[in-house]
Amino acid sequence: MSKRLSLTAVLAAALTFCAAQGALAEKRVALVLGMSKYQNVPALTNPARDAAAMGEVFKKAGFDVVDMKLDLTVSGLRREVRDFAGMAADADIAVVYYAGHGIEVDGTNYLIPADARLVSDFDIPDETVSLDRVLQALEPVKRLRLVILDACRDNPFNKTMKRSIGGTRSIGRGLAQVEPTTANTLIAFAAKAGAVAGDGDGNNSPFATALMKYLTAPGLDLRLAFGKVRDDVVKSTGNRQEPFMYGSLGGDTVALVPQSVIPPADPNAEARKDYEFAAQLGTKEAWASFLAARPTGLYADLARQQAAKLNSAESASAKADDSIKKAEEQARQKADDFRKQLQEQAKKQAEDDKRAYDEKSKKDLEIARQQIADRAQAELDEARRQVEAAKKQAADAQKQIDDAKRQAVEDAAKQVAAAKAEADKAKVASLSPTAGPQPPAPPPVPAMDATDIARLLQAHLKRVGCDPGNTDGNWNASSSKALDNFNKNASTTFDVKVASLNSLDGVRAKTGRVCPLVCGKGQKVEDDRCVAITCDSGFILNSDGVCKKRPDPPERKAVARSEAPARVAPSGGGGGGGGKCFSFNGKRYCE
Repeated sequence: MSKRLSLTAVLAAALTFCAAQGALAEKRVALVLGMSKYQNVPALTNPARDAAAMGEVFKKAGFDVVDMKLDLTVSGLRREVRDFAGMAADADIAVVYYAGHGIEVDGTNYLIPADARLVSDFDIPDETVSLDRVLQALEPVKRLRLVILDACRDNPFNKTMKRSIGGTRSIGRGLAQVEPTTANTLIAFAAKAGAVAGDGDGNNSPFATALMKYLTAPGLDLRLAFGKVRDDVVKSTGNRQEPFMYGSLGGDTVALVPQSVIPPADPNAEARKDYEFAAQLGTKEAWASFLAARPTGLYADLARQQAAKLNSAESASAKADDSIKKAEEQARQKADDFRKQLQEQAKKQAEDDKRAYDEKSKKDLEIARQQIADRAQAELDEARRQVEAAKKQAADAQKQIDDAKRQAVEDAAKQVAAAKAEADKAKVASLSPTAGPQPPAPPPVPAMDATDIARLLQAHLKRVGCDPGNTDGNWNASSSKALDNFNKNASTTFDVKVASLNSLDGVRAKTGRVCPLVCGKGQKVEDDRCVAITCDSGFILNSDGVCKKRPDPPERKAVARSEAPARVAPSGGGGGGGGKCFSFNGKRYCE
């Protein structure tokens, strides 16, 4: 049960939430550049990996734009700086991260693209992009401008580059110290001015590794963040490399990620996810599995209500099945009675055949015979009507079950929506500094094993008409055949050898029958069910399952009489007098 918040707590939570929304409303953009595949000098191992890792850091921190580019040419690098200037024009915070080679000439720092040749120092302005150009692109930013250069590596171009005549240009080791002229601007070097930074022996450089650890820590001021970065790099490199930061900020805390943007975890998130999964299946087994894993809590109470509805529907189905059995038993009893009547009549006729019949006796016999046939036909028709009524009752019961399942899924969806609303209220409450302690989160539920996935997949295959046989979680040849039948009819290519989550999602997405209904001999498809084929009066069902007209009985043949009347014994008979013979209902009679 969710706790009611007092008016004071609600107002405090609302104010806190508004403050957090204000922090999140700031526009934050980042340009991430990595140069590894240099075309004219040996390639660098880590810059591309460092750039990719920093791009993910900014994305996870919620930056509105993260533009990451690798191994750009000089024209591509200039175009990216120009385009980023447009994106940063209305931004509150803008960050540029560069990993690769850099060079300092006469106190000016340059970023070296992947296609630079730098045959002579005269080519530097044409084949590179200056740091001043990057800072110029960030000038319109409102609150914070941050440039991070992991570019103080030992520069291989210095060994081959020709010097201008006269040798008046100074080309330094590492990058030159720079003092930003714009307020609220920070420039971070992987190594202090004039020093060389290492590329590192791991997957990332020491500088990038420390940045990923501290730069986007919620609520951590950038000055403290870079202080921690400096300490980690100095320690990991054995005092050989010391990062340095230039520029200054005001007295307010400046963090890339505000402390309030991390929402509290929803304690019922996992339970709600499991509940939604069980509701999609809508079976007693699914609800029982959910309650076994989560026996207490709001969703456990909802699951018990859904299970109770299914039990009620199945009880109605059991009553309908009993009605069908009773109707079929009555039909069998009437058929037995009819056969006994025919046997008794045949016995009586055999006895009467031994005596001579006059014309009136013959007429009476025909009338009695017709009455028996009409009465038997009427009783059979009544029995068929009762069977059809029982089947209709069973169909109504099945519809009740389907309606109950559909209603259970709809109720579950409404309950989940209500629970999500309660969870959102709980989130607002958790933002309040005055809110009371929250109850401990329930223990995590183990991930579903292969047997659970197989059982759920078998249940969904049966629901869409691809019957796998048993739904016991044992993925056997019958289950594989059912999934293969689904692939053929749904135009999918799921692996039939195993029960996977992909195949479960694919089958579960189908709302109606996929595999065609195949009925047995003597049955036909009606309303997506197999029902017995019944023929009208005077017709019979042949071996091909088609109603054909019942054949007429053979005509009676006259027996020749001599002048002196004599009785002719019935063929195959042992006694009795002679006379005319005829067949009725598959038996032979003689007068």
